[in-house]
Amino acid sequence: MTGIIDVGGGMRDIYGAGVLDYCLDNNINFDLCIGVSAGSANLASFLAGQKGRTYHFYAEYASRKEYMSFSNMFRNGSYFDLDYIYSYLSDEDGENPIDFDTFSKSTSDYFAVVTDAETGQAHYLPKNSIERNNLWAIKASCAMPVACKPYCHGKNKYFDGGVAAPLPIEKAFEMGCDKVYVILPRPAIKKNHEFSGLIKPFIKDYPEIITLMARRPEIYNSGLDAIDRYVKSGKVILISPDNDKGLNMITKNGRKLTDYYYKGYNDAERIFSSL
Repeated sequence: MTGIIDVGGGMRDIYGAGVLDYCLDNNINFDLCIGVSAGSANLASFLAGQKGRTYHFYAEYASRKEYMSFSNMFRNGSYFDLDYIYSYLSDEDGENPIDFDTFSKSTSDYFAVVTDAETGQAHYLPKNSIERNNLWAIKASCAMPVACKPYCHGKNKYFDGGVAAPLPIEKAFEMGCDKVYVILPRPAIKKNHEFSGLIKPFIKDYPEIITLMARRPEIYNSGLDAIDRYVKSGKVILISPDNDKGLNMITKNGRKLTDYYYKGYNDAERIFSSL
């Protein structure tokens, strides 16, 4: 069984959108798709067969204050308005709706990774968590601490899946994969920054999240080590840029984002054509 993981990374993951659009152009499919944060949105559009859909979200819509802005932060407590992105724009009557019928009929397994805000545990929400005009699982997977409030669903609260499981490579093998493609939309360089206490007041009600954020370099670097081992054994194919072009998680520059999209597309072409 062949899997793909898109690990997200905010606006940088327009790179992953380029990779997946190459796959759509060349009829490359996967048995298992695991999306973390923005990767969950990318992979949903991929399984819906909508080439170019997520490109517009990154390179065009992100410049709108309704999408991400400090005015959103003052208005509803989140820099990214996940309801605007994944309801207003994405519902059937929205500006750029997801093709829910094609997504739901896809034969590929799909999981969106979220972090339980209370326990700090990673949860893998299956495809049927996504409903027509209700992309709550993607909203939860994209709720980055500080940039977003925890996303509430029923009695549960969730943060971005990358908090607990930034590189869920082992999970893909546990689910039965024998080969996994990993989209890492930033250079595969280990993190060495220390946890900033400045963000604690924003997540003070969630001590398990504070603990995970403090351990983030350790968790991320351990995942990179695992990926490196699997690359050497031939069980993982890593698709990652050699340079992030100065992009970060909240970049709005359309030209830079477009360049990064094509970098992802071209890197995918180079890697897949060589296999």
